[in-house]
This record gives sequence, C-alpha cells and structure tokens, in this order.
Amino acid sequence: MACHRQSILKPMELIDEYRNPELVKSLIKGINNRAQKISSNITIMEVCGSHTNAIGKFGIRDLLPDSINLVSGPGCPVCVTSAKDVNTAIFLSSIKETIFTTFGDMLRVPGSNRTSLQSAKADGADIRIVTSAADCISLAENNSSKQIIFMGIGFETTSPTIASVIKTCSKKNIKNFSVFTVMKIMPPAIKMLIDDPALAIDGFLCPGHVSIITGTAAYNDIIKAGRSAVITGFEPVDILEGIYMILGQIISKTKEVEIQYKRAVSPEGNKKAREILFNVFETSSSVWRGIGEIPESGLVFKKEYQDFDTMKRFEVPDIAADEISGCSCGEILRGIKHPGQCVLFKKICTPLNPIGPCMVSSEGTCSTYYKYH
Repeated sequence: MACHRQSILKPMELIDEYRNPELVKSLIKGINNRAQKISSNITIMEVCGSHTNAIGKFGIRDLLPDSINLVSGPGCPVCVTSAKDVNTAIFLSSIKETIFTTFGDMLRVPGSNRTSLQSAKADGADIRIVTSAADCISLAENNSSKQIIFMGIGFETTSPTIASVIKTCSKKNIKNFSVFTVMKIMPPAIKMLIDDPALAIDGFLCPGHVSIITGTAAYNDIIKAGRSAVITGFEPVDILEGIYMILGQIISKTKEVEIQYKRAVSPEGNKKAREILFNVFETSSSVWRGIGEIPESGLVFKKEYQDFDTMKRFEVPDIAADEISGCSCGEILRGIKHPGQCVLFKKICTPLNPIGPCMVSSEGTCSTYYKYH
C-alpha cells in the first residue's frame, strides 16, 4: 500500500468509477490492513449531512472493520436551526402583507409545541418554497406592495449566494426584500466538537461542498488538536479513500488537512465567494439546536447592509422556545448518540411524523438511519 499522502487510486473521470466494486474491494482491503496496525479503536466523524446520507445509502458502516466507528456530526443546516428560530419564522410568516420564502426542508421542521411553517401555511400564511435566494428578486419585483422575507439557512456553501442576492437587490434599489438570517459557519462547530469532553474523535471526514468555499484553512483547529482531517467527496470510493487516508495519518502520526476531493476542492478555496460573503455579513454567536450557543458561528448583517435585515425591519418580540421532550437530536448532532438510542426513533418519530429536526431533512441523521438501517 502507498503511504498516506498518496492516493491508491488512479485519477477517475466518470461517476461509475467512484462506485466500481473492484475499487471498493481494494480500499476495504487497504482499510483493514491499516486498521490492524492500530492497537486501539478509531472514531471518525463526518460533519456533513451529504456524507451521512451517502454512508447510509451505500452501507459503508457495514464494510468497515469493527475497530472503526463512524459517527455523524452537526452537518445538516436544517437540523441545527434552533426551535426559537423556527418559532420566529412562524411569527414572521404571520405578518400581514408579507410573503415568507424558504427552502422546502424548512417547512416541516418542528418548533415548540410541534408547530411548523407547514402548519402556519395550512392556517393561511403566504409561505412559498424557493430553490435559491435569487428566486426572491423577481418575487419582490412582481409584488411591490408586499414585503418578501427570505429565511436564509445553510453553511458556507449557501451563504455566499445569499450575500450576492443582497448586493444585487441593493444595486437595483429593491426595498421590499429582507433576509431572516439563521446561517452558520462550520469551523467554530468543529472546534466545539474537538473540545467536547464527551467525545473522543480521532479524525474528521471534512465536508466537500463547504470546503470548495473555505479551502483547507477552515480545519486548522483539527490539526492543532492533534486529530486527522481529510476533505472527502460523496461517492463510496471517495468516502472509503478518505477513511483510508485518515488511518494513514494516525499510523504515521503526521496530522494534516488532506484533500481527497481534489476534483472540486483546492487548498485556497473560493476566495471570491468568501469576499462576497464577508462584504455583506460578519460572524456572531449563534444557537445550534440541541447543542447551544457557539461563539462566532453565525452570520449577521454588516452595518452597510442592515436595511435588508428582517429582524430590524419588523418589530419581533422575544419568542421563547422549548426543546421537545424525549428528543435526542442534540446528542445525535454531537455524535454522542446514534438514532437507535433515542426513545422516540421509529416509534412515534418517523419521516411522515417528524418529532425532531434530524428526522425532517434528507441529510438528517435520523432520516438517514430510518431509510437505510
């Protein structure tokens, strides 16, 4: 086997190659060989919801030796949106002469007392699903008598596009559009996971899409803490090679941020996207559902763009929120529990009747476990 800095695979071009059974067998053999050289069990966390979904879909946990434990982290933006933010969104959608817009997954996320944007829509609120914030530009132009509110959720992958839309609206002098931002960034959450005494993570499969924007610098805290980090793609061969590379770092005791997903990610990331993002927004503390407040993990408007801040445009009361009794989403998002350890899972909490946020999104850990385990 090659050293951990080298891929054991030749460059591939077609998607089928990343699902090739022979390549998978080769990687499984390599993983087993490396696992045998490590005397202790190894815990690896994927912090991306798309990775969680792919690991479940392709049965990757079942392919690994017993000494390797894969756990899921808080990589689903819908799942980590706090109950208070959901309650606030429901309040905003009830304001007269407004059109409230958001991504489809947000409609079913429960706030307090099992309320949701979906139930608010059923009660008559004008709530519309959009595929991107850019859809709101024409919506605002075609509904000049109404205020268009966009609920901005997502990590570094989504937030630059929202910042770009705000800059466009500013240039076009669109006055009836605002953003309720609950956007978050990943590095502070990873640092929180590293510092959590209840966790003992040896390596991280770092998110591929987020890393296209951030580059490798976002994961410096992982290396400083003496853990391994590999930025990984989303196909079976990608994920298995990422695990293989993490084991190589552990064996060599050389910690670094490696890029397995080289076909999409560069070390420097997308500087232009970051420039647009931080021209409009700055970091601030943010509450992650089931986890709590994480310093500098949220995005709020800079002074120059506060006219587009929904929370400053409308009088919004301080809305209380209670977490759902019996729901283990907080521990699941931190990788402390798996869904089967939640007393609600598959009993009363199902994709058709989601009690907690991790069961709503296709990238949610509970939803993935329900479908594939």
